[in-house]
Amino acid sequence: MAKNATINLRVNAEVKEQAGMILDAMGLSFSDAFNLLLHQIKLQRSLPFDIVAYGHAPKQETLEFIKRIENGEEELFGPFTTKDELWESLGI
Repeated sequence: MAKNATINLRVNAEVKEQAGMILDAMGLSFSDAFNLLLHQIKLQRSLPFDIVAYGHAPKQETLEFIKRIENGEEELFGPFTTKDELWESLGI
């Protein structure tokens, strides 16, 4: 595919510098990274990662799970070292 369009972005200088170092270590330019992002958006028809809103109300499925725990319908065993261990125990 020919690259024949331009996108201009304004970003935080510190974020740009830190991201640039990481991309450089991966052998990618900003242009490469944004092209990868845009291709994934096109393929998945959404952002290729979850957007998490910290400090807001929990998701409905979380509230339902808490209710099942409180009612004795579910058990949760821990401790968990990583969030992935927690998700795996929940079957997520």
